[in-house]
Amino acid sequence: MAKGENGVRCFQGLLIMGNVVMGLCGLALMAECIFFVSDQHTLYPLLEATDNDDIYGAAWIGIFTGFCFFCMSVLGIVGVLQSNRTMLVVYICLMMIVFAFEVASSITAAVHRDFLTPNLFLKQMLEKYQNPEPINNDDNWKSAGITRTWNRLMLQNKCCGVNGPADWQEYTSVFRTVNKDADFPWPRQCCVMDTLGKSINLDGCKLGVSGYYHNTGCYETITGPMNRHAWGVAWFGFAILCWTTWVLLCTMFYWSRIEY
Repeated sequence: MAKGENGVRCFQGLLIMGNVVMGLCGLALMAECIFFVSDQHTLYPLLEATDNDDIYGAAWIGIFTGFCFFCMSVLGIVGVLQSNRTMLVVYICLMMIVFAFEVASSITAAVHRDFLTPNLFLKQMLEKYQNPEPINNDDNWKSAGITRTWNRLMLQNKCCGVNGPADWQEYTSVFRTVNKDADFPWPRQCCVMDTLGKSINLDGCKLGVSGYYHNTGCYETITGPMNRHAWGVAWFGFAILCWTTWVLLCTMFYWSRIEY
């Protein structure tokens, strides 16, 4: 393939455009994953307590691969402009490594969405919310994080329990063992509060009078942001991989036609 031909220049232009798009997508993926791991909704303690926070692990990998896609796109553009076989070989090899990492990140994020079931958060809430006797420092850390997170969720989102207030009544829980049923049928955060943060009618809340307590669960509030972010990490990652596949194949073809 002669370097001076118009066809070569057009092909080089396509490769450069492909790398520019890939680099911009890499930066976008990195930004998306940074937003995810920054935990804007403060839900990480709930996942941490399950000992399975692979969704966040997938996002951390996404940050790495996003930055690598950007760096590799710069290397690819320079290699194409200079028609440098050595540089393009390095580019292709490194891109395959980054490609493999991004495949792992996307698959992990997609698969672990099914892990976020109501029973997972229900069991966790019943066992660790307001737990006064953690078995070790790790359990104490997780119990404190779960208690703090649930208190905030129920207050801010006007919800109660995972499925609803009945969770605190129908199941055995640590909360039930440390509080009297008559005084605390459910946490105070389940009560409707005034602007000062006090229950508008504490007795009505205790008796379950409609309008004085929140009768909806928090499950959608928990899984909604997690699922959206995981879905974004997974499918945006897959989209970048599809684009990268064609860029890589075209780069390999171009490399094979460069004269020694």
